[in-house]
Amino acid sequence: MRARYPLVTSKIHGFLHGADYNPDQWLNDPDVLAEDVRLMKLANCNVMSVGIFAWATLEPEEGVYHFAWLDDVLNRLAENEIFVWLATPSGARPAWMAQKYPEVLRVNPSRQRILFGSRHNHCYTSPVYRQKVHEMNTRLAERYAEHPAVIGWHISNEYGGECHCELCQEAFRAWLRRKYGSLDNLNRAWWSAFWSHTVTDWAQIQSPAPHGETMVHGLNLDWKRFVTDQTADFMRQEIQPIRAANPNLPVTTNFMGTYNGLNYWRMVEELDVVSWDSYPTWHAGQDDTALAVQVAMTHDINRAMKHGRPFLLMESTPSTTNWQPVSKVKRPGMHLLSSIQAIAHGSDGVQYFQWRKSRGSSEKLHGAVVDHVGHEHTRVFQDVRKVGEVLQTLGPVAGTSVRPEVALIFDWENRWAIEDAQGPRNAGMHYEETVREYYQALWEQGIPVDVVDMDADLASYRLVIAPMLYMVRPGVAERVSAFVERGGIFVATYWSGIVDENDLCFLGGFPGPLRSILGIWSEEIDGLYDHDVNHIETVPANPLSLTGRYEAHELCDLIHVETADVLAYYTGDFYRGRPAITVNRAGRGYAYYVASRNRAPFHYDFISKLVKRHGLSRVLETELPPGVTAQIRTDGETDYVFIMNFASQTRPVRLPRQRWTDLLTGEPVALEHDIEPFGIRVLARPSDGHFIPIVPSGVAVLTPAGR
Repeated sequence: MRARYPLVTSKIHGFLHGADYNPDQWLNDPDVLAEDVRLMKLANCNVMSVGIFAWATLEPEEGVYHFAWLDDVLNRLAENEIFVWLATPSGARPAWMAQKYPEVLRVNPSRQRILFGSRHNHCYTSPVYRQKVHEMNTRLAERYAEHPAVIGWHISNEYGGECHCELCQEAFRAWLRRKYGSLDNLNRAWWSAFWSHTVTDWAQIQSPAPHGETMVHGLNLDWKRFVTDQTADFMRQEIQPIRAANPNLPVTTNFMGTYNGLNYWRMVEELDVVSWDSYPTWHAGQDDTALAVQVAMTHDINRAMKHGRPFLLMESTPSTTNWQPVSKVKRPGMHLLSSIQAIAHGSDGVQYFQWRKSRGSSEKLHGAVVDHVGHEHTRVFQDVRKVGEVLQTLGPVAGTSVRPEVALIFDWENRWAIEDAQGPRNAGMHYEETVREYYQALWEQGIPVDVVDMDADLASYRLVIAPMLYMVRPGVAERVSAFVERGGIFVATYWSGIVDENDLCFLGGFPGPLRSILGIWSEEIDGLYDHDVNHIETVPANPLSLTGRYEAHELCDLIHVETADVLAYYTGDFYRGRPAITVNRAGRGYAYYVASRNRAPFHYDFISKLVKRHGLSRVLETELPPGVTAQIRTDGETDYVFIMNFASQTRPVRLPRQRWTDLLTGEPVALEHDIEPFGIRVLARPSDGHFIPIVPSGVAVLTPAGR
């Protein structure tokens, strides 16, 4: 069975490789523009993202458009078989617009209108700004939607931020009216009788403000939801004229990892391709494993957002940034390794910010493919050239994906609610870090993962892990219960099942609607000071065969078993002997509960026992050394296995006895070999069918999402 997604474009038969290109900064130096094309070809680049910040050059004054320069750039690129993500310039509006229409500028939470400057300093609600964006995008679409260089649209740039102007206040109130229907419903959902905050007129509602309301958690949560929905609505209006001009061109916008300001799951429906910008601070310590885990997890979020369809690494740096606390250059091998890491997790391209360093202003010292010296004789340029060569060699891998057996729940709204909870540890609940700890245990064992939100369909997974599922929205507990009853393995932790979608506490005992499937009752939770520790110790001969004693810190849930069996107990404090890990059998499946936050090596040991007991598949049925992971992409006939060493030391790897081919050399592979520091191996083997992706039936070409 051959399972493969269509490529982003039929014009590039393999991976995309390129950068953000800003020719509008170099129009007074045509020699630079001509040299750019030569260097792009030398760097094995086949795509550029053009025009992201070009509004002032495209429309230097209202209604006066200059497109000739862009015509020349696109024509030159097309002649050299370099293709283009054509960007809409809405991420940075021109000064004339702010001067003539001050309403397009944002108002901050203190209700102060911000001056013109920086990026994304515009109101997504403003009818004027929406109209100006529509006019610009219409003209771009009418002129370039059929241009031979253009393979897709890059909408705006890193959507983010919020506006508190009166236009946004009215839009927020209208959003609330649609959601709740009446003030009675809103007051019940917000529990506004507390502190006598009952709302008796829609006009009384204001967005959260440092000099106003911040303590009504339902208000805070709904404001964040509104900001996401308003941004998504703005994005839809941006896309409309582009779709109208050529519905066959895919649309993307670049997300920012796990950026807290927007719930990206609410935005992906309108996008054909998910893309994101990755800027990890490599080499900040002695070991890059923890950072590699964080980046890998974010790659897996972006792949899961389109249910396995390959995503794009839209921005990365080929060397350094200029905005992080320390701009450390990538050590030899790290650029190739970090680029291939994206490919291993499902990206169909590697792109950079930026192609050529700016001469001035904010990002003049930000890393780029072409340095200020202006030629190819730099280490960074040669690193980029090497990535291009490797991507060409790996061309057959493009379009493949993976169907993980494991899903890990990381939910934006859940994170918002936890951050606002006010207890039990205002010193830090560490939700995202906790999710990463469970992810790392899977990463270290080479187990592919989909990182999903709580509303995901669980039917295709065998193991679902939901750390700190504090909020449980309607339908979630029912899907979890059905998943377990059918034979699934579910893992929940402390601080789960506490509130509903309105951030109202469940009555009748925690973990709320998950109580029955987990078979436990949580009576109270102990918040530990940073210097406090407890320990948990496993029960002898427990069904999971987990053995040992582990250190617990920060949070210890005090639970009672109802129908569950105990796998481990607390060893200290007044709750010594109380259950610390449980398992509940329901139907054909199992639901585990981990009552405390535990230090390493707990997560690795716990996950490895789950894998063994429940027969989950690893990419390589072998023990991987520290810092080394294995990921897979497959088309159902051939498995493409990526082995990556994020350690600064050489690591030995022993392969299982299978028929292997090294894709980068074409040579047979020794079963025992060393991988150098920051080294990679990309191997092929006949597929055993474990990880065949589910490609929607009838998919033959990339069509606009939801159409």
